[in-house]
Amino acid sequence: MDRRAELKQLYKEMKTEAGVYRITNRQNGKVFIGSTMNLKTVNGTRFQLKFGSHKNSKLQQEWNEYGEDAFDIEVVERLEVKEDKYAEAKDALKKLEEKWLEQLQPFGERGYH
Repeated sequence: MDRRAELKQLYKEMKTEAGVYRITNRQNGKVFIGSTMNLKTVNGTRFQLKFGSHKNSKLQQEWNEYGEDAFDIEVVERLEVKEDKYAEAKDALKKLEEKWLEQLQPFGERGYH
């Protein structure tokens, strides 16, 4: 098997972790809570912010104003996704995100929601 095929096979065999992440503005304490079915895409969120294409305009505006160094991005909770239980995992992930929104209340002056 050539190297490319081997890497492709390894990628297919890797377990996907879903989860909830938090972006915290260290300058003003505001928080953004997000979730994804693949936590590896959290780096994609950082990429969107760097290039001005994040869907949350308030977060994007402050990212542009304060710069990347003013923000922390961290995973706050993980959810293992079983291949045959994708729909259940999606529902569970939504509930996890709601739990964190309820717990942190990142609304109005406290966050980006």
